[in-house]
Amino acid sequence: MNSLYETDFYAWTLEQSRLLREGDFKHLDIPNLVEEIESLGKQERRELENRLGVLIGHLLKWDYQPDKRTKSWRATIREQRRAAQKLIAQNPSLKSYLPEAIADAYEAGLDLVVKETPLDYSDLPKDCPYTSEQLFDPNFPADLNPDYANPSPTCPKVSPDI
Repeated sequence: MNSLYETDFYAWTLEQSRLLREGDFKHLDIPNLVEEIESLGKQERRELENRLGVLIGHLLKWDYQPDKRTKSWRATIREQRRAAQKLIAQNPSLKSYLPEAIADAYEAGLDLVVKETPLDYSDLPKDCPYTSEQLFDPNFPADLNPDYANPSPTCPKVSPDI
C-alpha cells in the first residue's frame, strides 16, 4: 500500500505539520521528513546557482557585445544581483558555497551567451573572469550605471569573505 507521502504530498505535509505541532513524534514520517528537509537546502543552492548563471551570462554579453547593449541587459544584471544578494542575506551559510556556485553558474552563463548571441564557447574565457566581489558590486562594471553613482541604495551588501 502506498503511503500518503507517495499519493498526496500536500496532505502529507499538512499531517506532518500537525504531528509536529502536537508533539506526536512517534507518528512522524522521519525518513521522508529528512529527505524533504535536505531537499530544501539543495533548492537554495540551486536558486543561487541559477541567479548567478543569469547574472554572469548577462555580464559576459555586456562585456563581449558592447555595441548590442540594451537596458534589458542592464535591468537583468541588477535584478539577478539583488536576488542573489537577498538569497545570501537570508541564508548566510551559502557564502561558503560561493566559489563552487560561481564555477557551476559560469557554465550556465556560457550556455546562455552561446544560445542568445552569435558568440561561441571559443570566443569566451574558459574560467569565470569575474570575482565574487565584482559579481555583487552594484557599480560593476563601471559603465553599467552611467546616470547615477549608487544604483541600489537599499540593496543589502553581501561580503562574500572568500
